[in-house]
Amino acid sequence: MSGCAATVESRIDAIRGDYMNTSVDATDLENKNNLDLLITADALFHADDISAADSAYEIFNRKNPGVADGGDIMREAASFTLGPNVNDYKPYMMDSLFVSYYQLWAALADGRFDDARVIINQSYARQADMSRAYEKLIESNQKSIGESLELATDLQNENSKWTAYRDIMNPALMYLSGIYFLNNGDFGDAKTYLARANGMVPENSFIVKDLKNAEFGTTPKNTIWVFIEDGFAPKLTERRISLPIIHGDGITTVTVATSEPVFSNNYVHIDGAQDLADVDAMFMTEYGEYRINDALRAFASASARVALQTTMYNSRSNKAPLLGLLSTLYSEFTNSADVRTWATLPKTISVLRMPNNKSGLIELSSNGNVIEKVSVPTYGNYLIYVRTAPTGYDIKTIKLK
Repeated sequence: MSGCAATVESRIDAIRGDYMNTSVDATDLENKNNLDLLITADALFHADDISAADSAYEIFNRKNPGVADGGDIMREAASFTLGPNVNDYKPYMMDSLFVSYYQLWAALADGRFDDARVIINQSYARQADMSRAYEKLIESNQKSIGESLELATDLQNENSKWTAYRDIMNPALMYLSGIYFLNNGDFGDAKTYLARANGMVPENSFIVKDLKNAEFGTTPKNTIWVFIEDGFAPKLTERRISLPIIHGDGITTVTVATSEPVFSNNYVHIDGAQDLADVDAMFMTEYGEYRINDALRAFASASARVALQTTMYNSRSNKAPLLGLLSTLYSEFTNSADVRTWATLPKTISVLRMPNNKSGLIELSSNGNVIEKVSVPTYGNYLIYVRTAPTGYDIKTIKLK
């Protein structure tokens, strides 16, 4: 999943077009790059190879142990000289939150309830670290805007038209954690996580109902929670912007390759389901800040390449035209935007909460039309995971304690 922007975009389109409809290669996970590792883990999870999916997510966690709010010198140098796609994919913070989310689902699906508690605790600590890193990123960008007003301000104005959260968060992870503790009878922890989820999604009445259960120390009986993932998260496309710079005795123009989000409008809304997580907004929360950072770096890199071309063309060597041509080709080859994202994530996550009416069947409808029927045992509390896709549905039914 590396290469020029156009190649990356076409590969992501192909993966999404045949989503959940291809065989998955679970071999050599250790040597996969970050993005291939995430996409492979996601595919294994949907193929019900839960153990292999969890292994892939653990490898990702091991390769990316902390929150990066900057790049190391070698990474920055490689990006500057060879273009951003020469480096391994640098995960977004929300990628790590979704890894925790899917690992929690995997643990619950396997009946590893003790592991689920560990995953929840680790995920919240990670989210706290990310919130601090996000604050530093905003501070850094505010300084950059002051130094490079025109480009940064233009991008900031563009970012403001997209919906974003105030902070790095995953409400679906918080609510799923709260349901776990509520069904375990850990009402203190349940109250903590459900209150967090309620703060993130205050209009969701299902969360409010479970929060009241936690406050009264009551575990719901014969209740079913259905988590529904629809559509696809934003992908990125390359965009080129021409900007004037003062160079030598006059003004010249440099072209900056930057990225721009493309949102999918194709998704299925399930009747009665309430919004839980707007993944588009989750993505834009973080991407909006990184976009400014990356564009300013790209501008500095492009300006340096202009200087190189001018030097080559104006050299007194008889090979000046050739050197100038080579420097121009080099500049064009390395002037590329990083458009890699975990673009198989859902667009939205919604939830249904209903009594287990002992019929043994749940009908999922959209616009009044039944689109899928889910079998469920006739007694007890259950979690049901549903992933919609153009090629079908992934449905997992999980018995809660």
